[in-house]
Amino acid sequence: MNKKIFFVITILMILVVALAIVRLISGEDDWICSNGQWVKHGAPSAPAPTTGCGVIKNVDKPEEMTTVQIFWNNDIFDAETSCTSVFPVDRKVIKDENIMQSTLEELLKGPTDQEKQEHYFTSINSDVVLNSLIVDDGVVKADFNKRIEEGGGSCWVTSIRAEITQTLMQFLEVKEVIISVEGRVEDALQP
Repeated sequence: MNKKIFFVITILMILVVALAIVRLISGEDDWICSNGQWVKHGAPSAPAPTTGCGVIKNVDKPEEMTTVQIFWNNDIFDAETSCTSVFPVDRKVIKDENIMQSTLEELLKGPTDQEKQEHYFTSINSDVVLNSLIVDDGVVKADFNKRIEEGGGSCWVTSIRAEITQTLMQFLEVKEVIISVEGRVEDALQP
């Protein structure tokens, strides 16, 4: 009888230990990706992940790159600085469904040191952020933070509009570009 009790107690202890181990490593208190957003499951001790949720990348296949054009001012090609004249520079971006956003982000980075030596410059302030980019039936709505408006003058504003518009118009599906600042369209980028 003692052997049976010892055997049952041993089995129960093994089960308790196994359950404790499963509980500790099960991810019960963790962040779970649901519908493209990180959702708390239980009470996770770590902050929400900053990596993409729901984006699966094929690690076996390298991301395909493509060349796009970024349009900036150039005081050699346009010595009189006509405000509307911008000129293309080639950049490489990942060829995916976010190509327009990636292209605008390259525009916001500004010219490289080499491009600056070739007299390219931007009228867009540093630290400008693209808040959103919506493409609908050939109309692209690009919304930026307030930093894009810090400065002034009609030539300066016209130049910013030309840089953004020409950079987006290279995509065949784009028929119109609407620029907004913090959701404002009517008075955005006014001198």
